[in-house]
Amino acid sequence: MKIAFYGSSLLSSYWNGAATYYRGILKALAARGHQVSFYEPDAFDRQQHRDIDPPEWAKVVVYPATPDGLAGVLGAMSDADVVVKASGVGVFDTELTEALVERPRPDALRIFWDVDAAATLDEMAAAPDHPVRRALPDIDLVLTYGGGPPVIDAYRAIGARRCEAVYNALDPDTHHPVPPVERFRADLAFLGNRLPDREARVEEFFLRAASLLPEARFLIGGNGWKERALPANVEAIGHVYTAEHNAFNTTPRAVLNIARDSMARVGFSPATRVFEAAGAAACLITDAWEGIELFLEPGREVLVARDGQDVAHLIRELTPERAAAIGEAARLRITRDHVYEKRGAQVDALLRAHARKVVAA
Repeated sequence: MKIAFYGSSLLSSYWNGAATYYRGILKALAARGHQVSFYEPDAFDRQQHRDIDPPEWAKVVVYPATPDGLAGVLGAMSDADVVVKASGVGVFDTELTEALVERPRPDALRIFWDVDAAATLDEMAAAPDHPVRRALPDIDLVLTYGGGPPVIDAYRAIGARRCEAVYNALDPDTHHPVPPVERFRADLAFLGNRLPDREARVEEFFLRAASLLPEARFLIGGNGWKERALPANVEAIGHVYTAEHNAFNTTPRAVLNIARDSMARVGFSPATRVFEAAGAAACLITDAWEGIELFLEPGREVLVARDGQDVAHLIRELTPERAAAIGEAARLRITRDHVYEKRGAQVDALLRAHARKVVAA
C-alpha cells in the first residue's frame, strides 16, 4: 500500500523524541512491501541537526514551514491508500488534522497516530473543540505509541471508532552493544530533553539522587539542561545524536528512564529510551509506572525506583557485575519480544484488514 505519513521528522531527533519510533515502525512496514512517503516540515532547526540521511526504505519530503509549503504536500493525501497524521508535528497541526478528514480518497484509511496520547487526551479534556476531537468521527483508526487500556478506553469514550496501542520497540540494527566511550563515563546517565512536564520528575529522580551521592559522576544529555543550575557532580552534554546513543547507553554503570508527567500517571508508556538502552545491554533504572512488567521484569531485567532516594540507593549498591547481568537480561528479553519487526506485523495486519473491508464493501 502507498502510505503518506505526516510527522515531525524522520531525519532528525533534535527536539523530536519520536524519531526512533517513526524509523522503526516505517522501516518494518517497508520491509513488508508498503511504499512509505514521509512529509516533515523544515522547522525547529531539525534539518540542521539530522541524525540520518534519507533512508532507502522511505521517500522523505522536507517542506518549508509556510502555508505555501504545506499546500505543496497536502495533494499527496489524495494519492495514498493510507494517510497518517501524527501528533506533535509542531507546525500546522490543526490544518493537517483537518486535511486528514477532507483530502484522502473515500476508500483510503485515515489514521491519527498519537505519539503523546496521555498529553493529547489532557488537552482534549480541557478543550471540547480541540481539532483532533472534532475529527475523530471521520478518522478510521487511532494508533498510540503507549498508554495501554487507560488511553484506549479514553479515546473510545470521546468518539474514536477504533484505537490500538503500538508500543515502542527495538531495531537491533540500530541499537546494540558497542565499546565504551570515555566522554560518556558515569555512574548514572539520563537522556531526555528539558520539557515543562518532565523537569520536576528529573529534579526528583536524577538531580536529587546526584545530591545524595556527591562522590558519584552523573551525566545528562538532551537539549535545555545547560541553561539551568546543576549540582557540581552533574555534567550536561547537550544534544546526543542517534549514532551516539549506543555508546551513551553502554558506557555508564547505569542509565535512567524518567517518564513525563502524563505518561507516568497513565502508565503503559515505555519511552523509546527504554528499548534503546536495553538493546545496548545497559543496566536500566526506571521511575515506577504501571505496566513495566509487560516489557521488562523488575529486579532481573530492570531496576525500578519510586523516588530519588531509591535511585541513589540503587546506584550505591550496584556492582559492575550485577549491572552487566541486568543489562544482558534486558537485551535478551527485548530482542526476543519487543522488536519493530513485530510492531510492523501488528500495523500491517491492521492495514490489510481495512483493505479487505473496503473490497468486501
